[in-house]
Amino acid sequence: MAVTEAADLDTIAERLRERNFEVVIVDDGDAAKAEVLKRIPEGASIHSGKSKSLEDIGLFDELLENERYDFLRRRTLKMDRRTQMGEIRKLTSSPDIMVNSAHALTEAGQIVITSAAGGQIGPIASGAGHLILVIGSQKVVPDLDAAFRRIRDVAFPYEDARLREQMGVGTKITRTLILDGDFVPGRTTVILVREPVGV
Repeated sequence: MAVTEAADLDTIAERLRERNFEVVIVDDGDAAKAEVLKRIPEGASIHSGKSKSLEDIGLFDELLENERYDFLRRRTLKMDRRTQMGEIRKLTSSPDIMVNSAHALTEAGQIVITSAAGGQIGPIASGAGHLILVIGSQKVVPDLDAAFRRIRDVAFPYEDARLREQMGVGTKITRTLILDGDFVPGRTTVILVREPVGV
């Protein structure tokens, strides 16, 4: 279910704010990318999940290629996952800023994110100093049951097919995080994009 009425997205934004999330509504991917970049101070360490939303708006490549950003994936892509997994885990567990998307956002303002290995779950939940989530309007669902269905019926098939094509192995749904809110305001910024971005 995509949210097409401006008032609907505005209502969801207010519900997110009631849960101590900062919220910005933008029209498209270019505006979302600009909102993320203006929140990244020079010298800050940044991590992200492998998010199609971030790829769609051009943010992943910008972080990877622009030397002004200490994008941790630039380092981890050069590391050996068999022999340096412990170093990778420590490096990415507590960045200054975690940038990601979500798999679903309920009308009540709950943000749902799932993972196979769970590498991004720790920084999203508490490890990162600041969390920025870019969420396309097509990810809005009525409730948590619908969020879990969306993960199973939309996000999982896409990610499973992508990994089978790229790595010859599928994925699993093993860890799912629900962000009900922040204990105090200031840690999480949600950038809601009116146009669909990501899966």
